Amino acid sequence: MSVIHNERTKLLANSIDRASTSCVTVGVLAPSAAAIYTAPGTFVSSSIFLIGTGIWLFAAIALHLAARRTLSGLKQ
Repeated sequence: MSVIHNERTKLLANSIDRASTSCVTVGVLAPSAAAIYTAPGTFVSSSIFLIGTGIWLFAAIALHLAARRTLSGLKQ
């Protein structure tokens, strides 16, 4: 029974960690690429850019730590 529990726990942890990777992609990498490749004349406030990036990065770190904590529930 512990093997099934461990596999389900690992599956949950992997799902949470993939969500953290998505947060980095959506909130950090995509806006950075958009800022680099925008059309001339468009402007986004740098403070809004940094706040948004910080929030997404914090969410990614929180999800990654939650995934690591989930793995502590593995049984022997």
